[in-house]
Amino acid sequence: MPKIIGIVEDDTDQLENYADAMRRKGYEPVGYTRADQALEAFTKNPPDLAVLDISLGAEVDGGFELCRSLLAAHPGLPVIFLTDRVDEIDKISGLRLGAWDYETKPISLNFLAEKVAAIFRIMESRSQPHGKAEGIIKTGDLALDENRMTVTWKGAPLDLTLTEFRIVAALCRRPGDVKSYESLMDSAIQTVVAHNTVNTHIRHIRKKFAALDPGFDKIQNEYALGYRWAED
Repeated sequence: MPKIIGIVEDDTDQLENYADAMRRKGYEPVGYTRADQALEAFTKNPPDLAVLDISLGAEVDGGFELCRSLLAAHPGLPVIFLTDRVDEIDKISGLRLGAWDYETKPISLNFLAEKVAAIFRIMESRSQPHGKAEGIIKTGDLALDENRMTVTWKGAPLDLTLTEFRIVAALCRRPGDVKSYESLMDSAIQTVVAHNTVNTHIRHIRKKFAALDPGFDKIQNEYALGYRWAED
């Protein structure tokens, strides 16, 4: 069955352009111009991935609210924000909500389709059985597979976004070394570099580890410098 791509965009022409790009890639797009319509539909039948605008008609932050509701109901759903809002605070807000990516308009339709395909490749890779040991980082109870982009803690898998995975990988490659805020965002390949952005990602990462192990304390803050992965 083709992957279902949920698209929420209040400009009907842009919505149809995005949908056409998804169809050409072999996906099945379902589109909505209003957040309430999308939420009702996606609650019953969640898509495999959602592409959301932020401003939806009179709802200035409708896409943010929709993302929050969708991820509360379906935590593993990958979300891409696609918007003409370029302010840093909007990008930070989107990442804080747990979106996989934040892209600004105008955007190449081919690039958008490849971005979606890349996310599905990562998700498919994570579901495959382990192969050879190349690209495996192990430190204490952590095992990180850079090829499949998976992380396990005490044998249990963590559902990390791409950005969260890259931050954990940067920290655990050299346990004990302090990674600055800037280097962590460089590792995550993000264009938004701010202490609050890093702190938000770290908070989400810690929360996911703590759900598996309430005593988790490996990610330690070095005041005004950055973070380190504690040595065993």
